[in-house]
Parts: sequence; C-alpha cells; structure tokens
Amino acid sequence: MKTVNPKKVMDRANTVLNAFEQLAPEATFGGLKLNDYLAQVNLSRVDRNSIDDIDDLKIQALAKRDKTDEKTADDTDLIINGVRGDPNFGPDSALYEAMGFVRKSARKSGLTRKKKQV
Repeated sequence: MKTVNPKKVMDRANTVLNAFEQLAPEATFGGLKLNDYLAQVNLSRVDRNSIDDIDDLKIQALAKRDKTDEKTADDTDLIINGVRGDPNFGPDSALYEAMGFVRKSARKSGLTRKKKQV
C-alpha cells in the first residue's frame, strides 16, 4: 500500500479539480471524466468530515468525563474521610488499609539515628 500525506493529497486534488473544471471540463484523462473525479474527491471529503465529527465527539466525551471525574474524586474523598472519622473504623482499621492507606499503627516513627563513621 502506498503511503500518502492526507493534507497533501487533498490540497493537490483540489488544485487538479479546479484546473480540470476551468480548463478542460469535457476531457477524459486516465479514463476519468470530470464527474468521475469529482465523485472520488467528494468521497474523500465525506470521510474527512466523518473524522472531524468523531474528533468533535471525542472532545465532548473527554470534557464530560473530566466533569464526572471531579464529582467522583470529591465523593471518594468524602468516603475516605468518613472512614477516618467513623468511631467503628477509623485510621487504624482494616477497611482503611484495604482502601490503599497505611494503618496508623503500622506507620513508622520516622526517627532515624545515623551511625557515626569510624
């Protein structure tokens, strides 16, 4: 399969189509009449428009996802803080650890005593 640059293809096709329409509308080149070539160029335009529509839908979907993710993050924070503040669970519970946090009793003090170099 031939590698083509989509932008160059359409630019060139538009230039050729314009010249074909203006200077030789009744001619046949490579077995193609103006209407045949115009139909092919329009197929490319339709495909390009479909891609543009899909890109717009993707942008819309990403914006919607970002908005719902904000709410999800807020709700997640509420749940975590609720577990921390609940007297039946708290920051030393198995539930707190299962949520991906380190239990209060499992935390290290952070105190380190460096040994002197001899």
